[in-house]
Amino acid sequence: MLTDVEFAAMFAGRASALRRTAYLLCGDWHRAEDLTQTAFVKCYAALGRLREPEAVDAYLRATLLHTYFDDDKRAWRRRERATGELPDTGGTPSDPPEDRMVMLQALAAVPPRQRACLVLRFYDDLSVEETAVALGCSGGTVKSNTARGLDALRRALGDAVPDLVLTGGDRR
Repeated sequence: MLTDVEFAAMFAGRASALRRTAYLLCGDWHRAEDLTQTAFVKCYAALGRLREPEAVDAYLRATLLHTYFDDDKRAWRRRERATGELPDTGGTPSDPPEDRMVMLQALAAVPPRQRACLVLRFYDDLSVEETAVALGCSGGTVKSNTARGLDALRRALGDAVPDLVLTGGDRR
């Protein structure tokens, strides 16, 4: 079991990456912060039940996903509507800001489960098996949701980013 000091160190090391993943899922920095905090609180509460300390990271990611899906189901009626303008995400300097904004808008149009597969597979660079564990589904479900998500992303992008190449398939 992790001590409070070890958990605080894990929080310091993982919070930013988990928040970026949450942002890619929900498209709102404030909601991403809430999802991240909730995931860490739930993880901390479950530390006594976790048998393997090295599994804490996977548990944290799965908790973030479940929190996102639960929140998405409950809050769709009361949620603020998205505007046509996205904030600067602070992505990598090599990415043109226009491409990042177009990609984020297109990603927001992808259904939540498919979006989660895309974010975990291509942003977090998880394998099919790791993504399946995080989402609590089979590898085949991950593959089909990834393929459908890529199709939806391509349709949403249209000709907006012609030089962007999206490839599906099993990378590992």
